[in-house]
Amino acid sequence: MAGVCSTCGLPEELCMCEEIAREQQQIRLLTDRRRYGKFVTIVEGIDSSDIDVDDLARVLKTKCAAGGTIKDGRIELQGDHKKKVKATLESMGFTVDEG
Repeated sequence: MAGVCSTCGLPEELCMCEEIAREQQQIRLLTDRRRYGKFVTIVEGIDSSDIDVDDLARVLKTKCAAGGTIKDGRIELQGDHKKKVKATLESMGFTVDEG
């Protein structure tokens, strides 16, 4: 027998918690110039209690073919990838604001 989600009360295969969490978050995209003129794309505003930040960072790094890390709850990608990151996040159901 299938379990029931403790948050929304729906069966686990119909659970909508993560989709609702994605729609409610306001994510900001920034670019920063670092040492030696290198650009870094910063994704901030992700609530790590609702979304798996490690998995999201892995997806973004794969889509952009770039390295990156998670620091202070923000995802930092090497290079200027604002357009790719915005398109990827919007296709995943997030609301994105370019700052």
